[in-house]
Amino acid sequence: MAETERYRLKDKPSSKLIYPQPSLLQPARRDVLVLSSWLAPVVWEGTFNIDILNNQFRLQNATIGLTAFALRRHTIYLKQFLTSAEKHFMVGHRVNYYIFTDHPPSVPHIPLHKGRKLTVFQIPGHDLWHDVSMQRMEFLSVYSNQRFHKEVSYLVCADVDISFQHDVGVEILSSLFATLHLSFYMVNRELFHYERRPSSQAYIPEDEGDFYYTGSLFGGSVAEVYRLVEACHQMIIKDKASDIEAVCYDESYLNKYLLYHKPTKILSSEYMFSEKIALERWSKSQLNLFSLIKPVKILDLAKNYTLTRGDFTE
Repeated sequence: MAETERYRLKDKPSSKLIYPQPSLLQPARRDVLVLSSWLAPVVWEGTFNIDILNNQFRLQNATIGLTAFALRRHTIYLKQFLTSAEKHFMVGHRVNYYIFTDHPPSVPHIPLHKGRKLTVFQIPGHDLWHDVSMQRMEFLSVYSNQRFHKEVSYLVCADVDISFQHDVGVEILSSLFATLHLSFYMVNRELFHYERRPSSQAYIPEDEGDFYYTGSLFGGSVAEVYRLVEACHQMIIKDKASDIEAVCYDESYLNKYLLYHKPTKILSSEYMFSEKIALERWSKSQLNLFSLIKPVKILDLAKNYTLTRGDFTE
């Protein structure tokens, strides 16, 4: 048998998939935005077939990296983060967990499924909360350039104080993806919490902007993530030299970068949901976000700032 024929047989999906043919007359969702003006899909439950996607990604033989920063008392979230990820994150795919912490002994020993491993990086802590928030851009840049590109194909960057509630799979993966912030979904861009001071590197004028993205979940190919975090890191350095601190810290720089480097996929607020925010918006504007969210894929955990920020200087 010819070498090319053997290769094709090897890569051919092992099972036949049965699913309806796509139809213009039967759109996946009519109640939400499913496509951006630059043709990036907006991912909601019901807009994709995970079996098709899994088959396609298995052909890539890809490993996915998941990063989280757990500094000071934020280590209390690590057990929930890792156990919920083992249950719901990239089920059936190889995963490398990368935990950045100033206290490695606090990282719990969680049984991992086959094809998964955990790597802990010790990094210094900071006295100021916003320095902790922004330093991750620097470390993600350094490790993406020096290590991650050798070990994983995609990098998912998440906050540690979250819980995976339902399966989060390869439907989120793309060259560069970002996640809608629940507080600003269906809000006029003039009200986004962009940095509005022209003196800041994160500045965005009031007449610009597509969406407001959360800094709690973003990612893509390692190369694209490196470009993003390095650009944000350089903006942070320049602002720091001018004694400027962006209004929403690293999230402000993330939004500035994504305004001019459009994400190729956008995750709906199912992928970073807060019951508190949803209830507040419902009471203020009668917008029932609960009706749009089919399953909560990732839950932004209620914060106990007395515990997590008690040893930081505000």
